[in-house]
This record gives sequence, structure tokens and C-alpha cells, in this order.
Amino acid sequence: METSPAGALFEILERQRAAFVAEMNPSIAARQDRLERLAAMNEKHGTSIVEAIDADFGHRSAHETRMAELVLMGATIRHARRHLKGWMKARRVPTAMHYLPASNRLMRQPLGVVGIVAPWNYPYQLSVTPAVAAIAAGNRVMIKPSELTPRFSELLQRIVGESFAEEEIAVVIGDAQTGKAFTELPFDHLFFTGSTAVGRMVAQAAAKNLTPVTLELGGKSPAILDPSSDLATVAPRLAFGKLLNAGQTCIAPDYAFVPRDRIDSFVEHMQRAVAAMYPRLAANPDYTSIVSDRHFARLQGLLDDARAKGARIVTINPGAETFDPAKRKQPPVLVLGATPEMKLMQEEIFGPILPVLAYDRIEETISYINRHDRPLALYWFGTDGASRDKVLNQTISGGVTLNDCIWHIAQEDQPFGGVGASGTGSYHGEWGFRTFSKEKPVFTQPRLNGMFLMYPPYGKTFERMLALLKRIA
Repeated sequence: METSPAGALFEILERQRAAFVAEMNPSIAARQDRLERLAAMNEKHGTSIVEAIDADFGHRSAHETRMAELVLMGATIRHARRHLKGWMKARRVPTAMHYLPASNRLMRQPLGVVGIVAPWNYPYQLSVTPAVAAIAAGNRVMIKPSELTPRFSELLQRIVGESFAEEEIAVVIGDAQTGKAFTELPFDHLFFTGSTAVGRMVAQAAAKNLTPVTLELGGKSPAILDPSSDLATVAPRLAFGKLLNAGQTCIAPDYAFVPRDRIDSFVEHMQRAVAAMYPRLAANPDYTSIVSDRHFARLQGLLDDARAKGARIVTINPGAETFDPAKRKQPPVLVLGATPEMKLMQEEIFGPILPVLAYDRIEETISYINRHDRPLALYWFGTDGASRDKVLNQTISGGVTLNDCIWHIAQEDQPFGGVGASGTGSYHGEWGFRTFSKEKPVFTQPRLNGMFLMYPPYGKTFERMLALLKRIA
């Protein structure tokens, strides 16, 4: 009798769990070896990774894949290898005076088997980056890449299988039902990157097993152009952040706040910035396609809805080209006069469409942001320090880049993660190591200590000790 997909997944989990029990605290040498094999895989198969992702998208800029997936991945692995010894050390922590001469320390231990569910938009980076942290922390790993990038998923399964035993890292591929079964496995930690809607379902599935989860989601990340901002500086940076991967980036600026009296100038600067980066779009190898027919149709639906509800649609098409829908190249679009009733202001856009919201006072932008789900990222442009600090102090978001877009994600010495509807938990660098570790508190009591004074039978000595504790604790 054939094993069901869920049964096959559970068998892999059990084999990894048995391997973990046999090696519950891998040595630094074992962890470094696994990280070195990941680095070698990254170098050896870079060209194949670029080609597979390109085929899955219909067209994906090779330069963007190299920058946002391969180079970023290499930097992540190097950072982990460089700092691993320090991350693994037990940490001494203070001990209250009345417990001396006892001592406290925090001991970091791997959790066991980690499940990783990766999305399609950056399929390599978002499969392997959390795996780097999990492996560094001493865990075994199972990865479920997206069914929307089948060529890459098959490649990842093959190249991981060439470099790792299944008991170390296993890649499982399959459709949405396989993904559902994967999230229902009793992992020691489940890491999910994807949409907020699917993240809710993943959290519910994990809750049945009391599996702790890290949810890296998305949402509508605002860009605020302060009145003090220089549009000639802002436009290229905003265009880059929005058009990287054709807007199919979880931290892409989703909409922009622009001072009301600068809207027309903003449009002109954005048109010039896009034309400088992409003089032509249809056959430009630097400009990425939308990943699927369904997602392309969804973007057209958002534009149709906005147009029908009174928005002004400004398509930026520097070469005045005609686009073949079958190629799924969506030219950049500014949507002026966007309102809350429009669908593109109600869901994450995930494409090269930028609604522009006019404002008169910076407090309006803060109020708008705080009335909606907390974003994964926030971008502020300007030179007015008081305005900047007001936005930073009075809004809550997963992360912030000031006077640019997206670069906070590349900082290995900063945590990356969402808040509220944009995610739970964080990773990157040491924060990833800690996510996949149990920081176990250890209290050491020496042979000679005064705790016997708290033992029964309770009497005057006990009362004197309680009175002393009230004064010094």
C-alpha cells in the first residue's frame, strides 16, 4: 500500500527527530561543516538557480536574482560562520545579591526539527536564509518550497540532496495539499513566509500541536515623503524599491504619501526615474515579469476597480511600447486619488502599482497608518528631524529604512520581522539563531549557601529573613 503524502512527510520528520536525539547538541565543527556545504552549494549552483527562477517567472532579471538571492545568501552564511562560536556560548547573567554565592547562566540549545515554508517571490533566499539560522543553532530542517515555482523547487530538492543527508536537511515538494499537510506536522518550530491570509491558517494548523511559529508576512508598507524631502533624490530610490522584482517583494513600498502641493512634481520625477532605469520595458532583461497569469489578472483587476471608482491612472511607459499579456510584463503605474474604497487600498498589491495619497499635515499620515494593520516596513524621506522622530515614535512597523527603501532587510546585525498582521517573531543574524534555540536558564547553587534559613519549620528566623528580603530584593 502506498504511503500518503502526509505519511511520507511524517516519516521524514521521524527520521530527522531520531537523528537529532542521537546528536542533540552538534559541535561547532559539525555546524560549521553544514554551513560550509550550504556555501559551496550556493557557489556551485548559482547559474542553475538563476535559470530555474527565470523559467518559473516567465522572465526574472538575472541581475536581481544574483543580488537579492545569491549574494544575499552568501553574506548570510558568512555572517553566521563568523559569529557562530560566540552565539553558541552560554551567557552569564546577573544573580540577585540575596542568592549569592549562587550564579545564573543562559544555555542555548537547539530545538529539534524545524519546518520552513517558503514563498515564490524570492524562492531561494526565503528557503535557505531561515535554514542557515536553524542549522547554525544545531537543528534538523525540512523545507517546503512554493508550488508556484516548480522548476526551482525541483532544483532545490536535487542540490540539497546532493549536499546533505535527508536527516540533516530535506526538501519536500508538492501542491497546496502537501503544503497543508506540512504545516500540520508536529515540528519543534515552524517558520512560514507568505501572505497574512495564509499565515492565519498556518498559525491555526500549528496550534493543534502547540508548535511555536515564526510568521513572516506582508501587508501595506507606506512610504512617507516629508515636505522637507528632495524629489530628485527620492524618486530613484522609491522607484528601485517598488520595481525590484516588479514589485513582488514583501517589503516593497505599497503606497506613498506625498504633500498635496507636490503631487504633479512627484509624478514627473517618478517618470524620469523609471525612464532612467528602464528606457524600455517589454523586452528589457532587467525588468521582471509577474509570476503567473492569475497574479497578472489580479493586478489588472485592481487597476480596473480603481479606474472605475475615479482614480487617475498614470502608466509609466518610457518607450511607448505595446505589451503582450502573455509575457506578463506589467509597466509601472501611479494611481492618483486612491481612496479607501478601492481594492488596491485594501490588500497588498505585490506588483509595480503605486497608489499616491495626498496629505497636508504629517499627522494625517500617522493617523492613517495607525488606523490600519501594522505594516512590515515603513519608509520616510526627508531632512526634518522633528518630523522624522514623530513618525518613528508614533507608528509601529516591522522595520524602517530612512531616506531609502528595503535595505534594512540586508542588515545581519538587526532583526527582521513583522508585527501584528505583518508577522510574529524575527530572524537574521543572531536573532535567527535565537529563534531556533531554547535559551535555557541554569541556576547553580554552591554547597555553602544561606537558603536553609528559608526551610521549615517556620518561625522567627524565617520572619527575619522575609523582612530582610523585602528591603533588599
